[in-house]
Amino acid sequence: MTARIVADDTEGRAAAADVLRDGGIVALPTDTVYGIAVALDTPGGVEALFAAKRRPPDKGIMLLLADAAQAPAIGQWPPAAAALAEAFWPGGLTVVVPQRPDVSLPAALTGGASTIGLRVPDHAAPRALAAAVGPIPTTSANVSGVPEARDAAGIVEQLGGVVALVLDGGPAHGGPASTVVDCTVEPPRILRVGAIPVSEVERILGRSVQVAH
Repeated sequence: MTARIVADDTEGRAAAADVLRDGGIVALPTDTVYGIAVALDTPGGVEALFAAKRRPPDKGIMLLLADAAQAPAIGQWPPAAAALAEAFWPGGLTVVVPQRPDVSLPAALTGGASTIGLRVPDHAAPRALAAAVGPIPTTSANVSGVPEARDAAGIVEQLGGVVALVLDGGPAHGGPASTVVDCTVEPPRILRVGAIPVSEVERILGRSVQVAH
């Protein structure tokens, strides 16, 4: 099977949403690199993302959201996460929050952890798909150990046999990865320094934070 390439426009996003609803894998542009995504309720969908990348499910996959309003439906929403999301979403911030005990998520999504990473990207395509089908598990569009695909042709070359549809948004923007803030602890802890500087996180929270090394 060869991936179908469609333009990242209203019609293309509608087609991508249909593929997701049908259980297929979609490649889509984000504010940094291209990602591959499935619908959250697809049986075995997260495992299919790991299989596409040819790597074991040794760590969790984040969920991309349409907006901050989707977050409390997936995870518990502590005040620190809410403050950071208000300041930096859409944008280069991933917050790690506790899972809601009443919401069942695929074990492969979280790597067996009781936490979940959430982000609202600064790109309309993933936000539109998350609005259409709900929060979408998304990981970078590449085979493990190979650089991320920079455009639609690169995705087809690397992953064309497992991706049903590619939303072609032109070359990836690149840039730093998101800053990851663990809001399950107090004070919050920065797990990865990226697009949002430590000083900006501390300014919004009004206190110092730990930085993992």
